[in-house]
Amino acid sequence: MARRLSLPEADLSCPICCDIFRDPVVLKCSHSFCGPCLQQYWTQQRQSRDCPLCRSQSADDPVPSLSLKNLCEAYLQDSEDPGETEENLYCEPEDMCRYHGEKLKLFCLSDKEPICVVCHTSRKHKQHECCPVSEAIVDVKEKMKSALSSLQKKRDAFNKVKTNYEKTVAHIEVQARFVERRTHEEFEKLRSFLQAEEEARMEALRQEEEQKSREMRQKIEEMERKVTSVSASISVLEEEMALDTISILHKCKRTLARANSPVEDPAMPPGALIDVAKHLGSLTFHVWEKMHKIIKYTPVTLDPNTAAPWLVLSDDLTSVCDSDEKQRLPDNPERFDPDTSVLACESFTSGKHTWDVSVGDNTAWVVGVAKESVQRKEKVSSVLMNGYLCVYFYHKMYFAGTSPLTRLNLKRNPQRIRVQLDCDKGKVSFYDPYDNTHIYTFKHTISEKVFPYFWVGCQQCPLIVEPLDVSVKAAGFC
Repeated sequence: MARRLSLPEADLSCPICCDIFRDPVVLKCSHSFCGPCLQQYWTQQRQSRDCPLCRSQSADDPVPSLSLKNLCEAYLQDSEDPGETEENLYCEPEDMCRYHGEKLKLFCLSDKEPICVVCHTSRKHKQHECCPVSEAIVDVKEKMKSALSSLQKKRDAFNKVKTNYEKTVAHIEVQARFVERRTHEEFEKLRSFLQAEEEARMEALRQEEEQKSREMRQKIEEMERKVTSVSASISVLEEEMALDTISILHKCKRTLARANSPVEDPAMPPGALIDVAKHLGSLTFHVWEKMHKIIKYTPVTLDPNTAAPWLVLSDDLTSVCDSDEKQRLPDNPERFDPDTSVLACESFTSGKHTWDVSVGDNTAWVVGVAKESVQRKEKVSSVLMNGYLCVYFYHKMYFAGTSPLTRLNLKRNPQRIRVQLDCDKGKVSFYDPYDNTHIYTFKHTISEKVFPYFWVGCQQCPLIVEPLDVSVKAAGFC
């Protein structure tokens, strides 16, 4: 029995729809097409009938090709998996052209849409560059892969920021509890002072009350004795006055002498009453005046939101030192990292300002001012070109942060550094307050906010902002 020949599927495919021939016909030019595809093509052209491949005119009707039809049917029957053949022949609605009912096998690169072979020959897409759908799918998948990678990176970045936000929320709670505790401690200190002051004043009042009451009781007892003596004299005088005999004459001299003996008139002594004015006069002012002994005022306060994670600040925010352990703090934009620096919360753009910093035996420190625009997320030298106006001590040498650095030769190692800022004159001066020795002066226009700046690289000895003496005075009139 003769065996059927196996032909490539391309030889059995219609050039128009690219599928296996359906009712194939042949033109005089020997090109074959599906009968319906050729008729649809000629209908859309609305011109003289020509071959879709070679454009040769065809005046005669196309001739059905029975042999080609038989080959196509045999090819379909010889498929190893009939189910698979049916699946290949069947197309989902989305795979079919809604205008021509043909399978979408091309992708228009100009309009970015899948089209059928008939669409490709239409006016809308005739001059457009196209590629097979399979190639377009590969290209689109590559673009989607790139977009997916970009979105994944964005998601990772958003997750990282979200984690930082969550840490920030936790840190905000820690900060709130810290402020609560410190506020309670400070107010408790004030309450203890006020309570002690109240008790002292109540005790002074009780003592004055007891003293003056005791003096008055002594006066009362003295008056009672005098009243008793006078009453006795009155009784004797009344008895003798009742006598009608000569005996009254014998007793009158003595009786009259006793009755006429000099007696001081009773009078209220001065200062007998409670000195109410002394206790209540400007009471709150005098308490306030005494309160300054327990109040500490520092001209600048360290801002923990700017402190590098390695720095340890005191609870009262007046001292800072370095450490080996990096704290888990939010990476907020105000914070220095990795530089071990911290700013004060006060900023200045005008006026004169002074503060003292105790450096003690600290072996590595920087003190001065920094502009608001300084880089906080990278390690930079504390020099003028980077926005710093500072002096610093490192490797047992003193420098001024100029460009290049200026070596400072000091006669003694200062235990304190006084910073004097004059924004209006554009000057930042440094002194040793022990003998007011001048160390260095920067002359630089202050065109933006500047903050007191501290850098520390020593764990044993902190930098301390020294408090100022405070006093309470009432304004007088000349």
